[in-house]
Amino acid sequence: MTIKQRTIEELNEVYDLELDRVVSEIKSSKAKLVLLQFPDGLKIYATAVVDYLKDETNGKVEFLIWMESCYGACDTPVGIEKLNPKVDLVIQFGHNEMMPRY
Repeated sequence: MTIKQRTIEELNEVYDLELDRVVSEIKSSKAKLVLLQFPDGLKIYATAVVDYLKDETNGKVEFLIWMESCYGACDTPVGIEKLNPKVDLVIQFGHNEMMPRY
């Protein structure tokens, strides 16, 4: 089975992952190694997001993509504290807002 890599333009048509806000957080925290966590439905966009973020951070930041499951904000990666070099920042993406608007 072949999975078609998606583009950032296709992503932006469907979702607003607030990538400008992500870039701002990466820069303000001075992170050098960032772990990105996506739910299964967004994993097809993972490499497009990494390419975008690398461009926006002038290639000064390295990114890891967490390929294990992700079922919500409480589902944080296990064992990342053992990685060397140390992950400076974890960014979790989701399909929906954390809190619904009424």
